[in-house]
Order: sequence, then structure tokens, then C-alpha cells
Amino acid sequence: MTENRLSLLTVHCSLLTKKNLLAFSAGIDSSALFFLLIESNIKFDIAIVDYGVREQSKEEVLHAQSLAKEYNLKCHTANAPQFTSHFEENARKFRYDFFESLIHTYGYENLLTAHQLNDRLEWMLMRLAKGAGVVEMTGMEAVTPKENYTLLRPLLGYSKAELLAYLEANNHPYFVDESNSDEHFERNRFRKHFSDPLIDKYTEGIKRSFDYLEADREELLSGYEIVFEHKDLRLLKLYSPAAKTRAVDRTLKALGYLLSASQRQEIAQSNSLVVGRKWAIAHTGTYVFISPYRTANMPKAFKEKCRVLNIPSKIRPYLFEEGIDLETIRRHVLFGKERIVNSE
Repeated sequence: MTENRLSLLTVHCSLLTKKNLLAFSAGIDSSALFFLLIESNIKFDIAIVDYGVREQSKEEVLHAQSLAKEYNLKCHTANAPQFTSHFEENARKFRYDFFESLIHTYGYENLLTAHQLNDRLEWMLMRLAKGAGVVEMTGMEAVTPKENYTLLRPLLGYSKAELLAYLEANNHPYFVDESNSDEHFERNRFRKHFSDPLIDKYTEGIKRSFDYLEADREELLSGYEIVFEHKDLRLLKLYSPAAKTRAVDRTLKALGYLLSASQRQEIAQSNSLVVGRKWAIAHTGTYVFISPYRTANMPKAFKEKCRVLNIPSKIRPYLFEEGIDLETIRRHVLFGKERIVNSE
């Protein structure tokens, strides 16, 4: 932990030069982040909420105020109302409403939270148990832009055990919230029975897995995916317009055709073209069709059905000659969540 401490924070150094507010609880995670920020000479203030459900919470607030005074920081405090139901949900809403009110009043640009590797795995397992895709399961990101600020989680690469070892090695004070062991709360059950035991046994492997998942998530959100393929037909869905050239390049390479630099430039600039007299490419809406280039006399009824389904004209001859069922494309792609809008 000591050896990697600077890399932990310098990843976000350009963002951390802005006005920072640390969500502080006096527990292991936020205490570790507090002292890491102090040691790295990063300016920040702290905010702490007293939910009034534990006797120790008053001591934690006094501790936060004492730390703030010692290090010349502002300490913002709030007392939450007594929630009679859905405590976790209501407490979270109150907490973030409080933080966002401070951001608005004092002009903070970043909100720092001390979520760490155990939290990240816990979140993923909870989403997995309820049914979720890659994007949702990996939703706890290091940097999340919000409307009026940026949410930063600098500790996601470190386990709770590593943070605790750092605090104890440096004799930094912290509190242990005994309510975290209360299995009445779903999060605590997942933590005790699943995420913490897995982290304890497979820390390094789980860290690597999240690195891979982040890369996959980035490609999914800002890149593309192949949503339909049949014979040499490929239909790509773009998640970013800038990904079109790379998506076509990689897809044609897999089909055995290498693009030249000039062809890649053509693809970037045109929505409908033929490359090398071999491949037809048509970009329409958020989709890209790729098929072998063909010419054919097609029946009027076939062409009309293609028109209704918004299938680009350069792709139609290949579908006709290969006998590819248009209903298959309709069922799997065109009448899904997003319908293709013909841009030709």
C-alpha cells in the first residue's frame, strides 16, 4: 500500500487540483482517504452525517471536527431525521442531497467518496444476483461526471484490508461502525458471505478482473458490437460515432480484408461506399451494415420489403442472392429497442 500510494492518487491528480469535498464517516475507508489526501498535499474539506442510530456517531462527528481543526479544513455536519423504513435508501438520499447542497453553496467541483475494492465487488454481486449486464455490474467507476460536479472514487483499486494495514502502520485513528455487521441489511449480507471472503482469498485476481471489465465496458459504451451476423453479412451497432472506422476496420480484418489508410479515410467521411470492389459498407442511424458487394436484378416485392425495413440499397443484392431471410433481420435487429433510420 505504501509503495503504491502516490499512484493511487496521481491517477486523478488533474481533477484533484480542483475544489474537493470528501464524504467522511470516520470509518476505515474514509479515514484512509483523508490521510492519503493530507500526505499528498491535496486540498479538501470534509462533510459528515450523523444518522442518530448509534451512540458512537456523536463521537465520530466530534472526531471529524477535531481533525478538521488540526489540519485547517472546513467540516460540514448534518443530522439526519429518523427514518422509519427503507433506511439505506433514505439515508443515501439524505446524504447525497446534503453533499450536493454543499457543492452548490460553496462551489466544490469534486465529491470524493472512499468506496474501495470490497465495495465494488459487493455492488457487482448484488447486481448479478438481480439480473444485470456488464455496464450495470461495473457501474461503480473511479470518475463519474455529474451535472454540477465530478464524483471521484480514488480507492477502488485497494481492498479494505490494505487500507486498514495502511492506517495501522501509520498510527492513524479510525472508528469501526458495528452496524456494518448487521445482516438485516442486504448489503451487509453480501459483504459478509460473498464479497469479503472472495476479496480475502483472491484479491489480486479480482483487481485484474476489474481492469479487464473496465476495458470491456469502455469498448461497449464508446465503441461498438456485432449485433447480427449471417454468412458474410455483419451488422454493427455503434455506441459512439467516432468508433465507425475502427469498427469497420476490425470487422473486415476478421473477414480477411485489410483496409488501406485512404480507405479508412473514405469510411470516416462517407455513409455508403464500396471498398476494393469487394465490400459494401452502409452507415445508417447507429448501425453499420457490411456485406460482400454484389449487383443483382431484384423483384419489386423484395426491394419494397427492404425499403420498409430500411435496409440500405448497397446491401440488398447480397441478401437477395444469398437468400438471407429478411424476417430474421427484422426479428433480431430492426424492431428491437431502436429502429434503424435510413440516412441514405
